[in-house]
Amino acid sequence: MSDEKKQEQIKEEPRVGVYICHCGGNISDHVDVDEVRKRAESIPGVTVARQNMFMCSDPGQEMIANDIKEGKINRVVVASCAPHLHELTFRNTIERAGANPYLYDHANIREQVSWVHHGEPATEKAIRLIAAAVGKAKNLKELKPIRVDAKRHVTVLGGGVAGLRAAIDLSGRGFKVTLVEKSPFLGGQTAQLDILVPTGEKASDLIQELANAVMNNPDITIYTCAHVTSYSGYVGNFKIGIERRPPEEKEDIEKLEQFKNYGSEKGKFIPFAGVFPMDLPQKKEEVSWDTGAIVFATGFRTYQPKEGEYGFGKYAEVITLPQLIRYMAEENSEGPFLTINGKKIRRVAMIHCVGSRQIPGIHEPDENGNLNEYCSRVCCSATLQAASLIRERYPMTYVFEYYRDIRTYGRGQEEYYERASQNNVVFFRFEPEEPPRVQRMNYTDTDYPLKVTVKDTLTFGEEITAEVDLVVLAVGIMPNNISHLIEMMKLPVGADQFLLEVHPKLRPVEVANTGIMLAGTCQAPMDVGEACAAAQAASAKASNLLTRGYVELDPFVAEVTMDKCTGCELCVKACPIEGAINMVEVEEAGKKVKKAEINPALCTGCGICVGECPENAVDINGWTLKQYEAMVDAIVQM
Repeated sequence: MSDEKKQEQIKEEPRVGVYICHCGGNISDHVDVDEVRKRAESIPGVTVARQNMFMCSDPGQEMIANDIKEGKINRVVVASCAPHLHELTFRNTIERAGANPYLYDHANIREQVSWVHHGEPATEKAIRLIAAAVGKAKNLKELKPIRVDAKRHVTVLGGGVAGLRAAIDLSGRGFKVTLVEKSPFLGGQTAQLDILVPTGEKASDLIQELANAVMNNPDITIYTCAHVTSYSGYVGNFKIGIERRPPEEKEDIEKLEQFKNYGSEKGKFIPFAGVFPMDLPQKKEEVSWDTGAIVFATGFRTYQPKEGEYGFGKYAEVITLPQLIRYMAEENSEGPFLTINGKKIRRVAMIHCVGSRQIPGIHEPDENGNLNEYCSRVCCSATLQAASLIRERYPMTYVFEYYRDIRTYGRGQEEYYERASQNNVVFFRFEPEEPPRVQRMNYTDTDYPLKVTVKDTLTFGEEITAEVDLVVLAVGIMPNNISHLIEMMKLPVGADQFLLEVHPKLRPVEVANTGIMLAGTCQAPMDVGEACAAAQAASAKASNLLTRGYVELDPFVAEVTMDKCTGCELCVKACPIEGAINMVEVEEAGKKVKKAEINPALCTGCGICVGECPENAVDINGWTLKQYEAMVDAIVQM
């Protein structure tokens, strides 16, 4: 369809097509879709009303496209599930049919209707929501995407496996990359591991390979010991500032001491530290650069048990799984008994779900009132792997596992449970209300220091006590503390404290802030393979966004009617985004006056300025006051 024909179509009397989805029964089980369609046909301005089992399917989209091409409609209303799920799908359909994709509105009759109402009330509410959408659609105007130039440069925050993988992939697609890591080492939490599940490969080999590829790439700039201090701009044109300073954290200083003990060879993997890529900053220094997109790969930290939790911090014989992994890697021997710090270990108790799957009313929240109600996903497999290694290397050391549920998800990981069973690991299952109790024994030189008591549901609630030399807590995964970045960049965070993607299936590695991607465990608990896959997805998204040298943004932003603006600056003061509204000097009636001007690349279309303006000089494209009024009138008139 030519541009002239499009313009003619827009100027014509609005002809609205209404398309109602059954959603496979999600909607039609509670809404009389046929009745809704008949009533929709009677709404003024509606020329076509149709229904389909799945409007988002190819046949459903084809139905809309054909009506546009045949000239039956010049506006589209889709009544289906929540708009954030398929709004983009239908806009693309309209555009492929040759019409403007913004001459479209969406009525949510699943989440807002069929999932909360039944029978006649659901049908009546669906009709009214559709009438409101038609009222708005008749007042829509053609909009064009906002185009901004984009720099072919990406910043990766985090130097773990996800950050390293993302940097390599982006460079391979022809982008300059700056990688920022807060510690002196590359490798992140994976450097704290020995053998990876389920591949069995050495963590050191993987990190060394990735780090070498990054360090030897002239298109990748690495800043370690770095902290982000400033952030501004918008997609395609961000500005990042960092401060590098000598290591101050106790953990980093200990790793550097370990590095010196290994001969101080740069670029070499140091067990349980990572790869040291460059010299340390001797004093504070500041660096800034322009970038087109940002990939978050800020990683995770392991749960730190509270003082006294299963005896942790109270008894020296209670340690965490990461500590056990390190002890075993450093021991690296075989014999009848596992030895830790020179002590022979005859029996080990391993307790699952420490710091994961916490339940309100049972578990104690942290100092901020948060509970880790999610499953950390990797703990079960890692614990079972450690248990089997103990049994295979040290046949006289016996292992008891205390669990709520074994969750060895993923290809090849159930085999770890079977392997542990075959190695005579003894399992006890407990209810969360009655977790195992770890207590000190009154012992002589030949007795065990600790005892673990549990009501075992596998033996119908029988209380069983085991005397052990060591208790290992399988601690869960928590997101790293990046609260300063969350506040600085206004990032969305989920109830689980991980960074929140736009949609888990349709936009799984993007946040609502355009131009910012997610990679790895800053988003959710993942194993190493999943973290690398997420990093590659984030890299693909970032490169696709920037590869043309410009970015197109949705036009749902504020717009100022200049002849109404009096320059009161109330909108500037109310705007939460710095630089989104500026006062500019213009000539009016031969005089220089100041008026508000919108930076569309920064505006988020929140509408605060609309409410603040006393002259009604500001409106939001795609959600104007006139359109709202038409929606209300349509609801009242039905």
